Amino acid sequence: MTASTALPTVGFAGMTHLGLVSASAVCGKGFPTVCYDPDAALVGRLRAGRLPVVEPGLDELVAGNGGRQGFTADVADLGRCDVVYIAPDVPTDEQGRSDLAGIRALIDRVAAALRPDAVMVVLCQVPPGFTRALAVLPPERLYYQVETLVFGIAVQRASEPERYIVGCADPARPLDPRFAAVLGAFGCPVLPMRYESAELAKISINMCLVASIAVANTMAELCEHVGAVWGEIVPSLKLDRRIGPYSYLAPGLGIAGGNLERDLATVQRFAAEHGTDAGVVDAWIANSRHRRDWAARTLRRELLDARPDATVAVLGLAYKENTHSTRNSPSLATIAQLPAATRLRLHDPVVPASAAGRDAAGCADPLACAAGADALAILTPWPAYRALDPKALAVAMAGRLVLDPYAVLDAQAAVAAGLEYHTLGRPPLTARG
Repeated sequence: MTASTALPTVGFAGMTHLGLVSASAVCGKGFPTVCYDPDAALVGRLRAGRLPVVEPGLDELVAGNGGRQGFTADVADLGRCDVVYIAPDVPTDEQGRSDLAGIRALIDRVAAALRPDAVMVVLCQVPPGFTRALAVLPPERLYYQVETLVFGIAVQRASEPERYIVGCADPARPLDPRFAAVLGAFGCPVLPMRYESAELAKISINMCLVASIAVANTMAELCEHVGAVWGEIVPSLKLDRRIGPYSYLAPGLGIAGGNLERDLATVQRFAAEHGTDAGVVDAWIANSRHRRDWAARTLRRELLDARPDATVAVLGLAYKENTHSTRNSPSLATIAQLPAATRLRLHDPVVPASAAGRDAAGCADPLACAAGADALAILTPWPAYRALDPKALAVAMAGRLVLDPYAVLDAQAAVAAGLEYHTLGRPPLTARG
C-alpha cells in the first residue's frame, strides 16, 4: 500500500493461544488491532498485561505494541474493523474430535457486528467443508487461513511465517486488497486455493510431521537394542534433499499437544465415512502410544517392579518446553502409569504439581526435586534443565537411575558422575560399560 493509504484495522475474535499470538504479530507489523473476547475477566487481565499463555517473546511483543493493540469484551468494537479473524483455539475431546459449536456461535455473533464491507477470515482449524458451509457472509468476503501455531515457538512462527495458505470461494479471484495488505506485510508467499484444499492442507502438513516422528521413534528404539546411535544417523537424513534439514527426526515420547492427534482422528473419521484406507494412521497412533510409555516401562523394569514404593523425581509436566499446556502430556501419562505406592517429587517451571492428579510433592527447583530420589526422569526438555550439573544430581539423588529421553543432559558427563543413563535412540550407558 502507498504511504498515503491508511492501514486497515484488523480484528481478532477469541483471545486464547492462537488468537492472542496471531493478533499480537499482526499488530507488531503496525496494524491497528482490536482483540475481542466475550470473557470480560480475561479482557481485564489482558489489559493489565497478565497474559494467559506462556510463549517466549509474547509479553515483550504485546508491551511493544502499546496502544495499537486494544482489548475489548464488546463485540460491537469489531464493527470498526476492515478484516476480522475468527481465532480461538478449537477444543478437542480425548478421541481428538473437534468441538465446533463454540466456533459457529462466535462466527454468528461476530458476523452480526461487522460493517457491510468487512472481511471475515476463519483462522482456527476446521475440517474440510466447514468454511464453504457457512452462510453468514457473501463468499467474496469470507476466507479461511491455515494457522501456523506451534507451542513454544508461536511468536516466531506468527511473526516470520514461511508461507500463507488461504482458502477462497474462488481462488482465481484476487484477494480483497485489505486482507492482501495484512498478508503482504509479512513478506512471504501466499498460496490461494479453494476452501476445502486449504482446510485439508493443514491436515496434510501434520500428517507429514507425524510420519517423520513415527520414523524417528521406530528407528531410535531399534538403535537402543542393536548398539546403533540414532544421533549419528540423523545427519545423513538431513543431508538427503528428499527428506531435508527441517524434518522431525528427533525421537520423543510420541505425539502430544492435541493438534496432531486431532488431524489423525479427522482422517480416520473421513476414511471411515468414505470407505478409504487409513491403516497407516492407525499404525502411527499405535506407534505414538507405545513410545509415549517408554519412561513408565523403563522405570518399572529398572526399579519399580522390585520397589514400587521407591521415590521418583520427575522434571517437566508440560507436554513440551516453553508452554504451559499439558494436553496429552507424556509426562502426565507416565505418572499415571506408576504404582500407587510410588513416592513422587515433581517440578515444572510453569505447571503446578497438582496437574499430576495424584499425591506428589511439588518442588521449588530441579535440584531440590532430585534430592533423595531413587530415580530421576526428565520428561519435558525445558531449557533450564540443560544447565543441570550431573555431578550435583548424583550427589543429591539416593539412587543412580536417570531417564533423559530428550538428551537434556550430557550423556558422558552423566556416566562420569556415576549415573545410569537412559535416553532415546541408543543403548543405556553406565560407568560399567
